[in-house]
This record gives sequence, C-alpha cells and structure tokens, in this order.
Amino acid sequence: MSDTSGTKKSSRRAASRSSRLSLLIAVSASALLSVAGPAHSAPVKDPLPADIPDYQAALDAVKSTEVRNTVCNFLRTPVPTDSADGPVQTIPETAEPCQGLPAFTIKDPVALNEITPEFVAGTAKPLPTDAIKLTQLVSSLSATVNGRNATVMLAPTQGGGWHLAAVRDGDHDAAYASKATLGTLVFTEPQIRGWYQLKLTTVEPLNDQARQGLGGQASVSLGDYQKLVKARYADKLPGSEYDTTGYSSGYNLQQTQDDTPSSTLLLAGSSSAALVLAGGAVVLRRRRRASTH
Repeated sequence: MSDTSGTKKSSRRAASRSSRLSLLIAVSASALLSVAGPAHSAPVKDPLPADIPDYQAALDAVKSTEVRNTVCNFLRTPVPTDSADGPVQTIPETAEPCQGLPAFTIKDPVALNEITPEFVAGTAKPLPTDAIKLTQLVSSLSATVNGRNATVMLAPTQGGGWHLAAVRDGDHDAAYASKATLGTLVFTEPQIRGWYQLKLTTVEPLNDQARQGLGGQASVSLGDYQKLVKARYADKLPGSEYDTTGYSSGYNLQQTQDDTPSSTLLLAGSSSAALVLAGGAVVLRRRRRASTH
C-alpha cells in the first residue's frame, strides 16, 4: 500500500516538475518575443512576423504601384560597373516601368533587427529587449527577373507608417531575416555583415561573417557576444574620436527618412548597387562597406 502511495506521490512530483518546466520555456519564449510583441493574427503559412508597428502600412507600401514601379526601374537599369565616385546620370522615366519584365510579386516584409548602440557600448544589459532593435523592414521578390533579384527596404516614417528607403541588388538581407521562427530572433551585426539567430539568450551564427565574428564558436551567450562587439566597436560609436576624425561613419543604426520618393531617378556608378532614397531623390549607388579599422 505504501509503495502504491509512494509511486503516486512520485508521479505527482514528476508531473509538477514537467509543468513548471513547460511554463518556464513558455515564459522565456514570451520574454524573447517581447522585443517585438505579439504576433499578427492574420492566418499565414509561415511563422507569423514579429509585431511590427503599423504593419498594414508596410504591406500597403510593398504592394503599391509606386514601389513596384521603382523596383521595375531598378531591375531594368543596368548596374553600373565604374567607380562610385563617377558621374551621376538621370534614369529616363518610362510610362510603364514593368512592361516587358517577367511577372513577379513583392513578398510580405519581415523585420530587420540590429544590435543597439547601447548594447555595443556596454551600457545596456545583455537581454534581448535591450540588445536588439527593429530598424527596417525588408522584402524580396517572388522570382528572379532577368537573372536578378532585389530587396525592398522600408524605413519608419515619422509619425507612423513605413516608406520605401532603398532597393538593393540580391536578396540576402531578406533571406536571413526570414529565418526567424517562433521563439527566436534573427539580427544583423552590420559592420561585418554578420547574421545571427538568438535563441533565448544564446547567439548562433548564420553566415561565415558571423562565425568569424564569434571566433569560430558554434554559439555564445548573449553576455559573451556583448563583450565581443564592445571590443570591436565601443570606441567607434557615433561621436567618438574614431568617428569624428573621419576614419569611418562610426557604428550607427539606419537613418530614418521622412521624405517620400520623388519621380526623379539618378544613377551613380557602382559594382554593388542600391537604389536609395536621399533627400527625396532616388539614387543608385554602391553599398558602402563599413570599416572597423
């Protein structure tokens, strides 16, 4: 009789431990996802995107005729191969920019997260909510167009909403950003173009640059990762001597633009092109490689 009673008590204790563990996992995952908040309720096949402010505005932007026409202009314009300091020329406007191009759609945007300057400086705690920040949204195309793909980048608009910030060659940003799953975050270390996945408080590399950034390790704690980026960039933040003396642009998040696209397209020479909104104009130029030296 006592054995039966003991077995029942043991079973209850095991069940209790299992319940507490499940609760802990659920709470931890919830804390991680609180960087972005609750997921959208719209039914989709893939994991729901993190809660993005004014997400409907972002959807409206990437589905708009204006953004599609800009992408078409980008895709039908040959990518310059000369120096980024070369002359700038106007891209002729066409009445139907997408006419004659293969059919494509622009996918729903996903979050592009970056490490925060406070995390880099070491003034923020190594917690997901303090270490990672949503800076832009990125969308790729449903298909290649004449052998090219592109990434549409949206920036937050002051007062709410999103607007087109750039169109870039290739789809790497969107491809990596889309690897986020329920319970994980994906973020970039833009200075080395490293992409990482954050699982609770464990950082894992997603590309070669990130693996090099972790010194070849398969994973590190968020606290150890903070030590690595602090050593790399803490003396290179905006306002530092490294920044103000002109050695680089410093470490900085993407700048928010309040301007809307103009109808004037400008083309600058480059070997790696990005169609960028600058002061209301759309400029095709080479993507800068941020230096840490």
